Amino acid sequence: MKTLDGRLLFAIPKKGRLHEKCLQLLSGADIQFRKSHRLDVCLVMNLPIALIFLPAADIPSFVGNGNVDIGITGHDVVLEAGMQNKITEVQRLGFGKCALQIQVPEHGSIQSVEQLAGKRIVTSFEVLSGEYFNKLDDQLQLTGDQRTKIQYVGGSVEVACALGLADGIVNRLAESGETMRAAGLRAISTVLETEAVLIKSNTPSRADHTPLIDLVASRIAGVVAAEKYVVCSYNISREALPLAVQVTPGRRAPTVSPLEQEGWVDVNAMVLKKDCARVMDELVKIGAQDILIFNLDNCRV
Repeated sequence: MKTLDGRLLFAIPKKGRLHEKCLQLLSGADIQFRKSHRLDVCLVMNLPIALIFLPAADIPSFVGNGNVDIGITGHDVVLEAGMQNKITEVQRLGFGKCALQIQVPEHGSIQSVEQLAGKRIVTSFEVLSGEYFNKLDDQLQLTGDQRTKIQYVGGSVEVACALGLADGIVNRLAESGETMRAAGLRAISTVLETEAVLIKSNTPSRADHTPLIDLVASRIAGVVAAEKYVVCSYNISREALPLAVQVTPGRRAPTVSPLEQEGWVDVNAMVLKKDCARVMDELVKIGAQDILIFNLDNCRV
């Protein structure tokens, strides 16, 4: 397409667990576009970028082979595609977190991966599962027909044991674990912890795209940081300031400003959102007053 000439090609998952979060990320990074329901390519209106909507499993290959410049996909998908030497993981994005785990029937006799070795495994992650069980088989000195049998299926992996197709599966497990429990399975080992990543090609199509890639990465990093941090603002006596700095050290250092009231200061510091309740409790204990928490829409850190 001539309309793509000169544009940075940015691959986005077209559906699935990462799609909606990617759209939110693009919005936060002020990457403006309108997508037709019939087309998987659209032009960004305020930057020389074209968004290419692809299956998440295909994105590592498109980026690794230089067909697309950058993309968002899962860390596990990069490894499954064998593209880790052809791409660079620019940053982890903090969403799409899950574990690739070995699961067996909850009320079955298998209690460990050593007991599962040599049996039948069904998975959508044939490469990662093969690497894991090849090492295990070697450790247990299994040879020939004694070695673990890996069978690929494209979906509904969790029903394989109930249908008699497998003795165990290797499948993604989200934090809730609802799908696993509903299928009557339990996890006995973890192959890999994974999350969404921003990747770029090690063989870019154009060297002059580097500044634009850096700009996009910086914007995305700002959105990710804004979701992780809040700003904590409070007043405290100068005498207690050393203790306060220990509670809220900030990313580099807190901002401290004198108040009109002698002996008192105003302190502002970034703190992790997940820690803000604990931080406020500790500040109260050392005499802080007027403690406020501000959410961040965006930032550069």
